[in-house]
Amino acid sequence: MKLTCFKYYLVISLIILPAFVNAQELNCNIQISAQRIQGSNRQVFESMQRDLYEFMNNTVWTNHVFSYAERIDCNILINLTDQLSADEFKGTIQIQLSRPVFNTTYKSTMLNFIDNSFQFKYVEFQPLEFDPSTYRSSLVSVLAYYTYMILGFDYDSFSPLGGTEFFQMAEKVVTAAQNAPEPGWKPYDGSRNRNRYWLVKNALDKEYEGIRQFNYEYNMNGLDRMESKISEARTSMVESLKLIQDVYRKKPDPFMYIVEVVMEAKSDEFINIFTDAFPEEKSRVVQILTEIDPANKAKYEKISSANVP
Repeated sequence: MKLTCFKYYLVISLIILPAFVNAQELNCNIQISAQRIQGSNRQVFESMQRDLYEFMNNTVWTNHVFSYAERIDCNILINLTDQLSADEFKGTIQIQLSRPVFNTTYKSTMLNFIDNSFQFKYVEFQPLEFDPSTYRSSLVSVLAYYTYMILGFDYDSFSPLGGTEFFQMAEKVVTAAQNAPEPGWKPYDGSRNRNRYWLVKNALDKEYEGIRQFNYEYNMNGLDRMESKISEARTSMVESLKLIQDVYRKKPDPFMYIVEVVMEAKSDEFINIFTDAFPEEKSRVVQILTEIDPANKAKYEKISSANVP
């Protein structure tokens, strides 16, 4: 009897296990727009989109086990604006990351920003190969860098500072690219510290740790409880905003790039959630949001003018 049971469970394990082991970490949608590039072989852009999709979704990025349902939803939107040579392109890359909210069909936007310093070479039918310690191409390194940033933000939302190992991997990609001819990798590239170097530097800086703590508290003790304990969840979310406020007041550097990235992703969600809050909560939230994101002050003031529930 025991032997029969053992065989039964062994067979079931052999059937189920590959489904978990083979499932990669990302469910990444890739879109490439090349409308501004005239007179090119359009087939190359179709090949590029297919190759990038397979690279992102078929590469094993971690040593963690993911089920198919656990894959991380993200979008990468590439807008090509110039063809510099037969195989060299220039444009922008937009990164979007969403996170499922517990016991709901709602997905919360965690990242939604554009990198304007995207320049790379792509040779049709040439394999995309990645080595975290070696810079092989701008295209592969940029995709790997943002994969690790996506993993870092996602893991931080499920456990306190849970994404550290992935931010460290992203930093490793940046370090390997310091002699790259393409822009976006060095401290002085771009303006207002909006580049890959500073984004991951902020993520790993102790002085910015409150941003990552916000990511956990806001999601686990806030959004994930909205379906069952809405009042307690909103209270926790107000408290979590104070973590960003504390960082903002300390002002670790003049630009605070990672604060901008978080606010760009979350501002609309803040408005949707807190327009139904109690008057006292609305007042606190508007005060915090207008302080840490003054550019959107008029937008946040809509929270106060919404009807009381």
